[in-house]
Amino acid sequence: MKNLIPIVALCLSTVASADSNHNSATLSIYREHTSLDFECLALNIYHEARNESFAGQVAVADVTLNRVYDTRYPNTICEVVHQAVLSAWHLERGIEMPVRDKCQFSWFCDGKSDEPRDGDSWDTARQLSFNFLTYGEFRGITEGATHYHATYVHPDWANDKGMHMVGSIGQHIFYRWNQK
Repeated sequence: MKNLIPIVALCLSTVASADSNHNSATLSIYREHTSLDFECLALNIYHEARNESFAGQVAVADVTLNRVYDTRYPNTICEVVHQAVLSAWHLERGIEMPVRDKCQFSWFCDGKSDEPRDGDSWDTARQLSFNFLTYGEFRGITEGATHYHATYVHPDWANDKGMHMVGSIGQHIFYRWNQK
C-alpha cells in the first residue's frame, strides 16, 4: 500500500498539469455518464450526422465530447449540445428560448421538431452514443477538434487565425484551436 501512494501522487500531479484549457472533468480518469448524457449525445449524432458514414457520426460525437473537456464550453454533454444565444425578451419572462439559428449545433434552434423520425438512424445514434461514452470507442478520431462545418458552407470562424483545420470526414471539415 505504501508503494502505491507515490505512484498515485505522481499520476495526479501529471494529470493536474495537463492543458489549462481542459475542464476539471478531465482530471477524473473514469467519468460516469447519466442517461441524459447518452440521450443528448445521441440526439446530436442523429441530427448532425445521421446521413454520414460511421466515421462521420463518430467524429460528431468526438467534437461534442472535446467541447465538454474544454474550458471555453459548458461542462456537460447536454449543456454543450444545447448551448445557444438566449432571447432576452423570453428571459425577462422566465423562459429559456434560444434565438433561431444562434446555437452551437444548428438543429437545436432551427424551429423544427427535435424528435427523431427515422427509427433506424435513431437506433444507430443511440448505440453509437452508448459505445462512445461507455467504452471510448474511436475517441480522438478528430484529433481534438472542437468545431466543424458542412463542406458546402464557409463560416467566418473557419478563417480565424486561432483555428487549425484538422481534416475532413464525410461531409464535414473539422477544426481545433491552435495550441499556445
